[in-house]
Amino acid sequence: METTQHSRHRVMLLPGSVLPAAPAYEALLGSLGDNIEAVAKDLEVYSWPTPPPDYSLDTEIAGILRTADEHGWETFNLVGYSGGGASALAFAAKHPARLESLALLEPAWAGNWGWSDRHRALWEKYRALDVLPPAEFMAEFVKLGVRPGVTAGLPVAKGSEPPWMALRPAGIRAFIRTFQTYDLDREALARFTQPVYFALGGLSNPDDYGEIAERLSTVFPDFRLEVFAERHHFDPPHRVEPERLAASLRRLWADADRAAAATA
Repeated sequence: METTQHSRHRVMLLPGSVLPAAPAYEALLGSLGDNIEAVAKDLEVYSWPTPPPDYSLDTEIAGILRTADEHGWETFNLVGYSGGGASALAFAAKHPARLESLALLEPAWAGNWGWSDRHRALWEKYRALDVLPPAEFMAEFVKLGVRPGVTAGLPVAKGSEPPWMALRPAGIRAFIRTFQTYDLDREALARFTQPVYFALGGLSNPDDYGEIAERLSTVFPDFRLEVFAERHHFDPPHRVEPERLAASLRRLWADADRAAAATA
């Protein structure tokens, strides 16, 4: 991969399907320190009052490309959480030469290949959410993301939800629908030689994010996993343990720099 030398790490951060990018990454951005040129980019799915009928992960890919080009970034480091993590995976499969590294913070989905029976059963429950009214939909969506017995809630105060919260059920539904039909190219990911980091919460649903981590560990040539034992999908490390995650990301980006220099 041809890499232009630069003095600052260029980083794009994609949020999940609940919090917008700015509040989602505020703590992490404050912990990354100097030598970072960062853009916290909102998901394309919320660019409209309701997602268009033809929405797919390719819509997110186009938004990532547009944002990188607007900033003049030939190559950059990509960080994605949940729905943003699934979007980051899709981008890596289609535009690997644009990335210096990939950081996945519990991606919501990672292709429709290699599923276990337990993962398949879990996704039947995700698909069944589609018929629920918004409040019930969100409550059940949260339950599916954590280990049985773990109490979790949305990162917004109940009774004082911001206006953007009303868009979230439709956005999450749009992600679940595109996951069912999107063709994530496993072989393209297997050719992705840049370093890949995966942050996994110890209290997240192991049949979901734990399985995704295990599957991707057999795909990417340079894959490193870090488990945050006390975290789950709705209190993720980029918000609750930002200093620790920032240190891990800085190591990832330093490794990417060394790898690029070695092949230059």
